[in-house]
Amino acid sequence: MIGMPLDRRTFLASLGASAGAAAAPAAPGQPNFIVILADDLGFSDIGSYGGEIATPNLDRLARHGVRFTQFYNCARCCPTRASLLTGMDNHSAGVGHMIQNRGVPSYQGYLNDKCRTIAEVLKPAGYSTLMSGKWHVGENRPHWPTDRGFDRYFGLISGASNYFRLDPGRKMALDAEPYEPKGGGFYMTDAFTDHAVRMIGEASAKQGPFFLYLAYTAPHWPLHALPEDIEKYRGKYMKGWDRLRAERHERQMAAGIVDRSWKLSPRDAGVPAWSDLNEQQRAEWDLRMAVYAAQVDRMDRGIGRVLDAAEKAGRLENTIVWFVADNGGCAEENIGGEKAAKNPVPGGADSFTSYRKPWANASNTPFRYWKQVTHEGGISTPSVVAWGSRLKANSLDRTQGHVIDILPTLAEAAGVKPSHPVEGRSLLAAVRGGKAPARAVTGWEHQGHRALRMGDWKLVSRFGSPWELYRMDEDRTELNDLAAKDPARVRTMEKEYRQWADRCEVVDWDKLPKARA
Repeated sequence: MIGMPLDRRTFLASLGASAGAAAAPAAPGQPNFIVILADDLGFSDIGSYGGEIATPNLDRLARHGVRFTQFYNCARCCPTRASLLTGMDNHSAGVGHMIQNRGVPSYQGYLNDKCRTIAEVLKPAGYSTLMSGKWHVGENRPHWPTDRGFDRYFGLISGASNYFRLDPGRKMALDAEPYEPKGGGFYMTDAFTDHAVRMIGEASAKQGPFFLYLAYTAPHWPLHALPEDIEKYRGKYMKGWDRLRAERHERQMAAGIVDRSWKLSPRDAGVPAWSDLNEQQRAEWDLRMAVYAAQVDRMDRGIGRVLDAAEKAGRLENTIVWFVADNGGCAEENIGGEKAAKNPVPGGADSFTSYRKPWANASNTPFRYWKQVTHEGGISTPSVVAWGSRLKANSLDRTQGHVIDILPTLAEAAGVKPSHPVEGRSLLAAVRGGKAPARAVTGWEHQGHRALRMGDWKLVSRFGSPWELYRMDEDRTELNDLAAKDPARVRTMEKEYRQWADRCEVVDWDKLPKARA
C-alpha cells in the first residue's frame, strides 16, 4: 500500500504498549473528536467553499454539518498550531513567531508550561489521545507530542518536507522515537492517513472515547503528488486564474459563503493577466495548479478513509469532526534553492517548488493577499464541523470563530474544564444551531503584520504600513479603506490592539532579538 512504512510490524507491535498512566473512566456519552488541519489551503479550495477540486469527503461533512463563514487562523503554520492546540493566543503559548528561540518567553519557539494542549485537557477525562501528522510547535525533546499529552504519535515534527522521503535536517517521529521512512512507496499524506486509521482502530477497541488530531502537510509546498493524481487535473487550469477566481466567487455567492455586496478583490498587482501569457507559460502554470489540486484531492481521500474507519468501529455517529486550515494560500516563491533550479518541473520527488502568487491569489478568492499577512486572504479558513446526525444539515453559521475556540468547544462537549486560562470561547452552542457568546476583540500579529477585529470593524496593517480600517459586514474583501474618514475609530481600535498585544506579550517585529543558535 502506498504510504505504508516498511517497519509497519514494529509500529503495530508498539500499539499494544502502554503510553502513560491509566486513564480515568470515561463519562457516559462523551463524544469522540477528530480535528483535521490542512496546511496552506486557501479559503476557496474545497468544494463546499467554492472550489472545483474534488473533495467529496469534506463536502459530505459540510452537507451533514455546519460551515462557518467567518472563521480565522493565525496567518502561519506554527502560530495557528499553537493556538489551536492550547486555546490561547500563540504568543501567550510561547510561539510568537516560528520554532526559532528569539530569546523572549513569548517567542521561545515551542509550547510553554503556562498552556495545556487539547490532549492534556482530555486525557485525564479518559480520552485516548492520538496524533498523526505535522507538529511544528517544538523541534526537540521534551517538546514533542508525547511530551504534551498524546498517547500515540506518528508524523513530521518539523515543517515542510519532501513528500516521498524525509529531507535532511527535518525530523519525523513514531511515538517518542525518531523515525525515517525507508525504501520506496512512501508518500507523506498517505502515511499520515494510514497511521490515523490504525490509531482509530486501536482506540475503538477500548471503552473510552478518543481524540485524534490529524495534521496533514498537504497542500504545502513542495508540489509533490502521485502521477495518476496529477493527470486527473492536467489541462483543467488552462482557463487561467482570472476565470477561476470569477467562477469560484460565483459559486461562493450562490452558496451563501460570501455576500453578493462584497466585490471580488482585483487580481493582485504582482500577477499578470492570464491572457498576457503564451501557450508554453500557460501549460507550465497549469501543471503547478494541477499538482496542487492533486495534493488536496489525495488529502480528501485520506480523510474519507479516516471517516470510514470511525464508522466501521461504530464511532462516527458520536464523533465531532472539525476541519480547518492553518493559513491562507501561500504566495512564497523562492523555495528549494539550487535543487529547485535543477528540477524545475513540479510533481516528482526530485523537484522542489511552489504554486506561487498567481494561484495563491486564486486560492484565497474572494480576498486579498495570502499566508503571513493579516488581511483576510491570510487569516480566513474554511471551517467545517460535523457530528453524526446531531447537527442541522448543510447549515451556515456567521459567528466570528477562531482556532483558539476549538479547545474550549471540545472541552465543553466532553464535560471537561480546562486547567489553564484560555482566550477562546466555546462555540458548541453555535455548532448546535444556537448563538455563541460574543468575543469583544480578536487580535493578530505575525512578523509585524497586525490586525484587530471588533464586531463588524477590522483594523489591519502590513508591516511598516499605516493602519487600514474596514467595515466587514459591508466590505469583507477590504477594498474601501475608511481610516481617513474615521480617525477616531482608528485611535480607539489601535488602543484596543495595544492592550491586546501587551497582554499577549507581543514584541514589535523590528525590536525582536535575532534567533538564538
